[in-house]
Amino acid sequence: MEKRASAKTAAKTAAKKTTAKKTTAKAAEKVAQKAAPVRKGAAVKKAVVAPEEASAPVKKASATKKVAPKPPKNESQTALVRRARRINRELAEVFPYAHPELDFENPFQLIVATVLSAQTTDLRVNQTTPALFAKYPTPEDLAAANPEEVEEILRPTGFFRAKTKSVIGLSKALVENFGGEVPGRLDDLVTLPGVGRKTAFVVLGNAFGRPGITVDTHFMRLVRRWQWTSETDPDKIEAAVSALFPKSDWTDLSHHVIWHGRRICHARKPACGACPIAPLCPAYGEGETDPEKAQKLLKYEKGGFPGQRLNPPQAYLDAGGKAAPPLGATG
Repeated sequence: MEKRASAKTAAKTAAKKTTAKKTTAKAAEKVAQKAAPVRKGAAVKKAVVAPEEASAPVKKASATKKVAPKPPKNESQTALVRRARRINRELAEVFPYAHPELDFENPFQLIVATVLSAQTTDLRVNQTTPALFAKYPTPEDLAAANPEEVEEILRPTGFFRAKTKSVIGLSKALVENFGGEVPGRLDDLVTLPGVGRKTAFVVLGNAFGRPGITVDTHFMRLVRRWQWTSETDPDKIEAAVSALFPKSDWTDLSHHVIWHGRRICHARKPACGACPIAPLCPAYGEGETDPEKAQKLLKYEKGGFPGQRLNPPQAYLDAGGKAAPPLGATG
């Protein structure tokens, strides 16, 4: 009897477990059926979003083919020095004929021309100074000049009244303080009217062969684009950049950077697609990256046009450069 009762109890228990399993299975099926539309909806929603998300990487991928490698944000000082010097070496190969783009025959003509180059192009100065130096060839002549007559000659350079005052003033200072000779020391040069560190270094580097860095608007723009420095003050830029190069490189470095700024790396629309140092430039892509379009942005000899000097060095002419036309020339 006990065995039969035990068997019945076991059968009932098994039946209950079977029923429970069926109930659980049905419940799971119902849950699955309810959940299925949700998953389906999510899948549909994903399918709508997917094309938009997928298009972004495609654009990035196509862009990265043109974007040059950029230096790391945490670039060490050693890496910066190496990159800066490599840029200078590359530019030396691109502009082996780089030179001061002001026409001059002596230190006096160079210092006057440099003062006149403020707020205008070297080309305009070069077209104007032949008449000025023909009439006033020495500091003594210009110091004694009639300001109104000088103003008339300098009118094409802009700000001609202020420039007349400066060049006559510096001529008088040369006569009175330096025996009519342009001094070859920085401390002396900056005492002359209209002469700052930039002008002084142009004169020292190109008339006396004494190294100096010329921080003009092109130089300031490019060294910041290249992340050589984040300074904005010319004197601080000069100090920061000079620390990256040996002193013997300073004058030629200035020419290379300024020439690159005038011909390729323009202020408003750099010709990135025609830039020889694109792989080293953190600012690649700020300008035109299409090679054909960039080629059309090149200026002076790089674009097949005349340079800024009426009397350029022979090396420039040998390299295919053309002399600039005199003032008033046509054709």
